[in-house]
Amino acid sequence: MAETPALLLLLTLGLGCPGIQGQRYKITARIYGRTTPLSQAGQRLELECDPSPDDSGVFWFRQDKGGTLHFIVFINLLSGTTFEGNKKTSTRFEARIVGKFYQLVVKSFMPQDEGNYFCLVNINQMLYFSRGQPAFFPVTTTPAPTSAPTTQHGITGKDPCLKTPHPENSKVKELDFFCDTFIWVPLAAACLLFLIALALTVMLHQQTRRRRCRCKR
Repeated sequence: MAETPALLLLLTLGLGCPGIQGQRYKITARIYGRTTPLSQAGQRLELECDPSPDDSGVFWFRQDKGGTLHFIVFINLLSGTTFEGNKKTSTRFEARIVGKFYQLVVKSFMPQDEGNYFCLVNINQMLYFSRGQPAFFPVTTTPAPTSAPTTQHGITGKDPCLKTPHPENSKVKELDFFCDTFIWVPLAAACLLFLIALALTVMLHQQTRRRRCRCKR
């Protein structure tokens, strides 16, 4: 039972069955009993299918995000419900007939249950299926974390980044230092020589005066 409906559906889509191309019946699948979208895991999802008056049962399928079809259940007035694995009950799903509607319940909707849900009927050996009913969690985006400006090692809140010296500025400073050294070192040496010469001149002048004084006596 789990493989036969999926195989019939794939064969129908592949061969372009006229029962699907030109439907005489309107099959509708929709979410009921919920006015707000799914927001978190574990919520209850209820769907219903409105088939034609002369149907012989309804198949429920789920198409996952990768496009793979998954058989869920076959509901029939005579045989009741048949889930995957030819089981009459399921721990994840419920299926029932209420009036003319064939209902499917996902007891605890989880991320692996996301997809498009279809109901399908077989009438006079022709397949008729509904439009896909999407059931997905809303997509949430996480904003990038923002950090408050802090002051560390002389970095203020207004200037959170270290300023690296520009190479041109460093070259200019090196050139200025070289020029200063080139100018001030010879100047300092000249001043020192001038002081030494001045001191020698004073000493010689004093010795000459002493000799003159001695001669006059």
